[in-house]
Amino acid sequence: MIMYAEVECIMYEGHSLKHKRSIIKRIITKLKNDFNVAVTELDYHDLWQRTKLGIVTISTSLTHAEQIIQEVLRVIDTFPEIERTVTNVERI
Repeated sequence: MIMYAEVECIMYEGHSLKHKRSIIKRIITKLKNDFNVAVTELDYHDLWQRTKLGIVTISTSLTHAEQIIQEVLRVIDTFPEIERTVTNVERI
């Protein structure tokens, strides 16, 4: 089973693209290391207060894939620098 999530976030305290990219890099590294998911920044590359992340996991069970995505979303919410605004989750 393949689960896919698109997550849009706002960074209120961001002050430059360099700062934004350092935050995004920390988030992506943590998600990849902790959950073995594929993560990339999909949109808003040139805006320093917004980002959109794409996250994909593959599992033999729908329940397990859903649990992984929910845990990933929970971890994203623990980062104080960002606020998750729009989240779309799909089963492929």
